Amino acid sequence: MLLLLVAVLLISANIELVAQDDKVAGNLFYTEFGGPGVLMSANFDSRFLSHTLRGFGFRLGAGFTVKYFESVTAAGYEEGLVRTVYTFPAGLNYVFGKPNAASSFEVGAGISFLSRKTSLFYYGYEKEGNTIGFLTFMYRVAPVNGGISFRIGFTPIIGTSGDLFPMGAIGFGYAF
Repeated sequence: MLLLLVAVLLISANIELVAQDDKVAGNLFYTEFGGPGVLMSANFDSRFLSHTLRGFGFRLGAGFTVKYFESVTAAGYEEGLVRTVYTFPAGLNYVFGKPNAASSFEVGAGISFLSRKTSLFYYGYEKEGNTIGFLTFMYRVAPVNGGISFRIGFTPIIGTSGDLFPMGAIGFGYAF
């Protein structure tokens, strides 16, 4: 809860600073397929210093994936259930690039909180858990003054058992 309060305060302070300097679009809202949301997520990304497109920042999101569960019925046989697992990625990142260029490169890490205790990447030995870790290595295109943005990259997931699972991500959004 404290983390959520701090994030809201940082976002509101950042939006106020952007309003004073409308020449730089330091905020990004995007939909991402793959990555820390596992199947799909909606995310907000911003820099801690709003007068720049580069440097340290954060991302907060909400997404989902589907998981196939097996259960034993009263008759003693297994039947498959498909359940939705909601994901809530939160992470820190650093954006590299030339100050006034639309293209940049992001490196980051964080945690995705899961709505149910599960093992998303089942290989027979993964423990069930409520969180997974992630890394991000993303190429980003976002106009300096705002507009349609694009991102693509490699986002390995650190599973509930600590194993690394390769994953990619692609996102489309709007910089403001």
